[in-house]
Amino acid sequence: MQFSQVIGQQDLKAQLTHMIQQNRLSHALLFLGKEGSGGLPMALAFAQYITCEKNPLQSGRKKPVTAPASMFGEEAAAEDESVFTDACGVCSACTKAAKMIHPDIHYCYPVIPRKPGDKPISTDYITEWRSFVSRNPYGNSFDWLQSINAENKQGNITSEECGDIIHKMSLKSFESGYKILIIWMPEFLGKNGNKLLKLIEEPPPDSLFILAAENDALVLPTILSRTQLIKIPILYPQDIQIALQQRENIDLQKAIQISATAEGNYHEALQQLQHADDDWEVLLRGWLNSILKTGPVAQVKWIEEAAKLGREKQKQFLKYFTHLLEQAIRLRVSSDGLNKNTPTAYVDFANRINKICDVSQQEAIAEELDKAAYYIERNANAKILFHSLTIRLYHIISNKSLILVQ
Repeated sequence: MQFSQVIGQQDLKAQLTHMIQQNRLSHALLFLGKEGSGGLPMALAFAQYITCEKNPLQSGRKKPVTAPASMFGEEAAAEDESVFTDACGVCSACTKAAKMIHPDIHYCYPVIPRKPGDKPISTDYITEWRSFVSRNPYGNSFDWLQSINAENKQGNITSEECGDIIHKMSLKSFESGYKILIIWMPEFLGKNGNKLLKLIEEPPPDSLFILAAENDALVLPTILSRTQLIKIPILYPQDIQIALQQRENIDLQKAIQISATAEGNYHEALQQLQHADDDWEVLLRGWLNSILKTGPVAQVKWIEEAAKLGREKQKQFLKYFTHLLEQAIRLRVSSDGLNKNTPTAYVDFANRINKICDVSQQEAIAEELDKAAYYIERNANAKILFHSLTIRLYHIISNKSLILVQ
């Protein structure tokens, strides 16, 4: 995978390439980012970048030096190695890295025993791993474990896996100047990870450990202290929007709607894409009309429909409404605060919300929506929940009577 295939994260890509150019590459890096932010894709891209045959690191692994100025003070015309900002994608090393068959890039990830008594290691699942990453590089650990039929089994990075890592990293590199180990989800290491402490602290020459984690609180402190932390921020909505349009071939309005409610999580955006045919705007218009105009009969009918959506769709609908409230508040300040690609109909809807309630009312509604989403996750009765929410929204909008009620 190349950096160009990783969604967004331009600043981080520049930081990583600059680290190489300035010869400040640590032997152990921890890529820490929330689900869907791109920790694994970034680790794969960085590994390919390092092993690429056109990388100056592969020609003697010396510190890149900027070409000297000419005797007249002009910049030298010679090629500057620092312009190498991404793997070429076409050399033998890149081709192998993209297929995850490069002999000097190793992978570690949680696995399950195929049968009772098994002591599995990552290599046992390498075929499934390659297939999973090629299909879903932004997938989470649950997706991975389900893809290998884990069902209710607990994934784990075993003690035998740690022994295999020590063996692999003690060997000389085959083709590249570096031996690289990518550990995905080191949260699954447990106390077995202590076997790797000496290897990480005193690694063989030209070894690189890249750990891609989502929750540092679950990573062994002894491993954390031996790695250089690289924080991966959540994705910008615009980056998710562009990725959805280019990779999933969906229209602009749906891309904006999904990216706005994905909360910087591309995995969540793909989950929502499964329900992209649902028109939340129409559903919301019907709800607000029943609250403000058509009355109890229409409200009961709407609640019946909403209760049939299922928990995931109900949560996505509430997220959509919350985001629309945020956009309405931004419009009060300045229309420049919105994405320039925001559809006119979307802006018009936000303006209409501003006409029926002020900022304090919008904040109260958002709080009620957050509570409702919380209860939906905990299997609340949908009919009762939406009936209660409808009544509360009616009073908030009509007379603000619930704004100060906690």
